[in-house]
Amino acid sequence: MTTSDLLCHRPFIAADELAPVLDGVVLADVRWSLDGSQGPAQHLQATLPGAIYVDLDTDLSSPPSVDGGRHPLPTPEAFAATLGRLGIAEGDVVVAFDHGPGVAPARLVWMLRSLGQRAALLDGGLAAWDGPTSPGGTSRPPTAPAVRPWPAERLADTAAVLERVSGDAGAVLLDARPAARFAGTAEEPGGAPRGHIPGARSAPATDNLAGGRVLGPEELRARYGAIGALEAPEVIAYCGSGVAACLDLLALEELGVAGRLYPGSWSAWSADPARPIATGTG
Repeated sequence: MTTSDLLCHRPFIAADELAPVLDGVVLADVRWSLDGSQGPAQHLQATLPGAIYVDLDTDLSSPPSVDGGRHPLPTPEAFAATLGRLGIAEGDVVVAFDHGPGVAPARLVWMLRSLGQRAALLDGGLAAWDGPTSPGGTSRPPTAPAVRPWPAERLADTAAVLERVSGDAGAVLLDARPAARFAGTAEEPGGAPRGHIPGARSAPATDNLAGGRVLGPEELRARYGAIGALEAPEVIAYCGSGVAACLDLLALEELGVAGRLYPGSWSAWSADPARPIATGTG
């Protein structure tokens, strides 16, 4: 068993843990931002040595749709083909990163871990890395991973969320967007309606960080305990388009809670004017 095999059982990995095994993992640069300031151009300038670039929009998502939202999950077949093209085999250990705060790479880590593949998010991203960097553009030999269906127990669709909003099953619904978007006081990307799903609790994904690093287990426990996510029979996380919510889900996994992702998230929920919308902080 190699040193890298001992890593990535947890969803997060520190830079000093990664440095000794850099050559034993697949490094995935998933830099992306809504305003386009982070992406493939920054990867080509400088990245971790040997890192490949993974595009959130084309590699980790299907094309946008009304029912699926801005970043629907790719089909299992499409994701297997993407992993093969990127050169990621089923047995590879993957470490994903950006420059911080880790929202986009959290999507790849969550996707792989939900399929049973070892993967971790580099805590602090490139900003926390004081080792060597190199120009990007690296490619890996193609692989042929098997098609692995998305596990139903890790996902919730719009119908399932609507059922829980309408009923009283004790499920906790977490909204990973910034608090202002949850409250409806800030604009939504693409001009989507403002507000949140009724009954949801505000849990901004970036509140899992302090100084760019993931909070310690006790701080995370206090955070999620205060919003009822640790004792609930079911936890479902959503955000604007199913990306930032993955950071909430990784933080919950760190605490032993297996939450579910609502991939369509607010962009799918708010597309139908018949669905209820709440505003404010309550």
